[in-house]
Amino acid sequence: MSSVLLMAIVGISVAILVFGGSFISQELAQKYHETFKYNAKRNLSDMFLFIEPGKLFIGNIVLMVVTFIVVWAYTGAWFVALIAVIGMAILPPYLYKYLQKRRRKKFIQQLPDGLNMICASMRSGSSLINAIEAMVQEAEAPISQEFSLFLREQRLGVDFMEALDNMVERMPEQDFKLVVSGMQISKEIGGNLAETLERLGETLRKKIEMEGKIDSLTAQGRIQGIVMTCLPIFLGYVLYHMEPVHMSRLFTEPMGWIVIAGSSVMLYIGYFFIQKIVNIDV
Repeated sequence: MSSVLLMAIVGISVAILVFGGSFISQELAQKYHETFKYNAKRNLSDMFLFIEPGKLFIGNIVLMVVTFIVVWAYTGAWFVALIAVIGMAILPPYLYKYLQKRRRKKFIQQLPDGLNMICASMRSGSSLINAIEAMVQEAEAPISQEFSLFLREQRLGVDFMEALDNMVERMPEQDFKLVVSGMQISKEIGGNLAETLERLGETLRKKIEMEGKIDSLTAQGRIQGIVMTCLPIFLGYVLYHMEPVHMSRLFTEPMGWIVIAGSSVMLYIGYFFIQKIVNIDV
């Protein structure tokens, strides 16, 4: 009787664990799906990339499955393949951040020329709005996209100051905030707006030139950081082919997993501090 009761308790416990695990996994999958689609729609629309989030989610799932199969087939360790899949799952936010950073950098590089075009149009007798329209027609993305959206908001009745603030929210760069502040002050208290924008454009141009010189001087340090980060990975790859029996223990035993995790953390910390040293704000 006691054995039957024990088996019943064990069976009920297993059923509860299976049901609970299935419910939790479904909840996590649903939450990941919703979060992925929300982040994709918000970040891509800010970059004027209108791609259906559902298709991106399907592509992300396919990529994770392919990553798991390839890594498992190569290493023979499901744990390493699982870590690779987790890495692919958390990659999209960092990819969005990288694309936004690159787009903002290009916007700032285009800003001095864009301001000069606006100044030239204003000095020829055009109003600020007409000067911006002329600049949008001549300039390339992303500056043409941002100012085009600014003009559309103006046509829909959005206040001039509010439209500028909306553009700052999309492009939260300190240099651009300085330009917007100059435009707002000139709009409120009057003054020669063309001259103000010309001076701001010249200041930004000199700042960009200085940043380019600093990037050239610190390029060696950045390359050293990349080499120092990739070198242990390359050596591990070589040793794996030279001594596959010994190196395979890194992927098949818990102690090997701990070594890989600790080494990865230390490599990331080293790369992070090297980048902090060589990245100099102007």
